[in-house]
Amino acid sequence: MCGGRSGGGKVAAVAAGLDDPWARAVLTAVANPADELLGRLLDRCGAAPVVAWIAGTGAEPAASAELAAGAAEKLRTRLDRWRARYERLDQDAMRAAAEAIGARLVCPGDPEWPTQLDDLGAARPYALWTRGGGDLRFAALRSVAVVGARAATAYGAHVAAELCHGLGERGWTTVSGGAYGIDGAAHRGALAADRPTVVVLACGVDVPYPCGHSSLFQRIAADGVILSEWPPGTVPSRHAFLIRNRVIAALSRGTVVVEAKTRSGALNTARHARELGRAVMAVPGPVTGEMSAGCHLLLREWQAGCVTGAADVLDQVGLIGEDMAPPPDATVLPRDRLDPTSAAILDAVPARGAAGPATIAVTAGHDLDTTLRCLGLLAAGGFVERAPTGWRLPRRAAP
Repeated sequence: MCGGRSGGGKVAAVAAGLDDPWARAVLTAVANPADELLGRLLDRCGAAPVVAWIAGTGAEPAASAELAAGAAEKLRTRLDRWRARYERLDQDAMRAAAEAIGARLVCPGDPEWPTQLDDLGAARPYALWTRGGGDLRFAALRSVAVVGARAATAYGAHVAAELCHGLGERGWTTVSGGAYGIDGAAHRGALAADRPTVVVLACGVDVPYPCGHSSLFQRIAADGVILSEWPPGTVPSRHAFLIRNRVIAALSRGTVVVEAKTRSGALNTARHARELGRAVMAVPGPVTGEMSAGCHLLLREWQAGCVTGAADVLDQVGLIGEDMAPPPDATVLPRDRLDPTSAAILDAVPARGAAGPATIAVTAGHDLDTTLRCLGLLAAGGFVERAPTGWRLPRRAAP
């Protein structure tokens, strides 16, 4: 959390004058994300009364009594933890840290708030800290989450980059977590298509994690969006990554898992996507590859969409008539339209030389009258021609 300590009088004064957006900013620092009890309380009475209660300058919100049985008692139990964090919070330092990096706060109801996050219900973020030149709501309108293993293979990294490059060329935004491996390849593929991309972090937006992606985050911030539920200065924790994954899933129309073991955070993101009614997709890999075992599990047990390229993704998440993939190239040859008997007789005509109708009939397994009738029709269609010694394929058709 943001360091520093405010005196008791200053804390009370600041809390009493909180507007709702800044109250939500304070909640990102004092409460764990995805607390559904707190989320329901916020929906009923707003953030400022809740923060005043935590600060000790306001009464317990009356709406807490309207929650499910036992919920008010659970809230009071959590109050001690929230109050302890609040007393350690230096709000001036938090505000200054955000201003220093050009971070902005996006709250539910703001023009930049992606309304699809409301599908999370009471577990939606209290607010989002964001930075970057892109508009979050606009970037997420047509977006796909692409996630996978940190220890990605060369195959997985190549597929992720090509996939997101293809999506970017079609006007779609890639959402991922900024980690090594598949996440990083996905972001780079989108940037190569000159398309903004969105990074959802499990730490403050001013904390480059992983450190090796500092330059990548700078490139993303130019036109894309970097966002987090945690305030500036927050360092990542193992549990935070799992909490963060629900936001990646909710922001996007669907989630593609490129590579993952059977126990993987990427499968956690896919699980959130399935619970939210989003499309779940997976890229197949070598059957001997451990890094694709999770993808094969999704294909086998979750009936995930099989993805081999951007067109397959848009088949799952795109609009009918606008984003659907073209049908596979399956040119119909004239002989494909023949009835089975005519096709069998045509196959019995030798590729070189000629054969009499009796020989063709025996080879095709049909009687002579049927063979003669079909040979006449095949000749009319240009499939065979009469020769001095029988029937043969036209010279232009012979191999």
